[in-house]
Amino acid sequence: MTTSSDARVPAGTVLRGKWNGRSYRLERMLGVGANGQVYMAVSGLRTYALKIGMQLEDLQAEANVLASLDQRERRRPPFLLDVDDAEWQGRVLPFYVMQYVPGVPVKTYLAEHGGAWYGVVGYRLLNRLAELHAAGWAFGDVKSDNILVTDYGRVSLVDYGGMTAMGRSVRQFTEVYDRGYWSAGSRTADPSYDVFSVAVLWIHALDGKRLLHMTKMLLPQNRHPRELMALVRSHAELKKMESWMELALYGKFKDAREASEHWRARMRAAAEEAVHVSRGKVPGWMAGLFAASLLLCVSAAAIWLLQ
Repeated sequence: MTTSSDARVPAGTVLRGKWNGRSYRLERMLGVGANGQVYMAVSGLRTYALKIGMQLEDLQAEANVLASLDQRERRRPPFLLDVDDAEWQGRVLPFYVMQYVPGVPVKTYLAEHGGAWYGVVGYRLLNRLAELHAAGWAFGDVKSDNILVTDYGRVSLVDYGGMTAMGRSVRQFTEVYDRGYWSAGSRTADPSYDVFSVAVLWIHALDGKRLLHMTKMLLPQNRHPRELMALVRSHAELKKMESWMELALYGKFKDAREASEHWRARMRAAAEEAVHVSRGKVPGWMAGLFAASLLLCVSAAAIWLLQ
């Protein structure tokens, strides 16, 4: 009998844990990563996320990280709920079960709700990363599919396959988000590695077509943060965050907490600049309405940012 999960398990399959005895019916696949497959699964009346690993050692390492975060953050209920093996078609499938996180990837959320939401989402994402860093871990594989967003820009990280202890070589990454790919630093896990990836995330989310075209055209020796900054400076929304982007892409932030505070300050400044510009371009009564509506949006965002 082999231990593997290379083959995709079809929807409707019921996996019964060999050691803990719990059964899960796989409803549909949520995603495929470098080291496993994640499914929506049902047990009883509850819905979960179940990850089947490619390698037992990698899956166990992920589960250990999640368990340590549950303990450190005193999550109630915990994020990690079960770890077990199941037999399927002559194979042993190692798996673990997590809380199911509703939501959509960052790019999808912005497409549905508007690009202006990236300010709130960005602030919350940086704060979540700062919490992981404080616990001694870099997330590693920051990308749109690994960040789910729900109502009012609430953020959840998913797929912890890239989680790496600070100071170690990043375990899993996506090239276009990787600072090593852009000749911007090493692949050693540290806070600035994740912050760099967050900067690329927003370029990808708001100007993805040009970013992907650039990656196809540039020779490896020409990849550099200056190329990314050229995209930032020539995009209306990204340019509002030019100073933040430059600090992030060149690794100038001390940590994610400093990056989040700078992000919030820059977003507030951009909102104030928008009000100022509007007063000079439209009749006074219209500018007043615009300012009032913007103030309401900023106030609402501030409440969400503090939640």
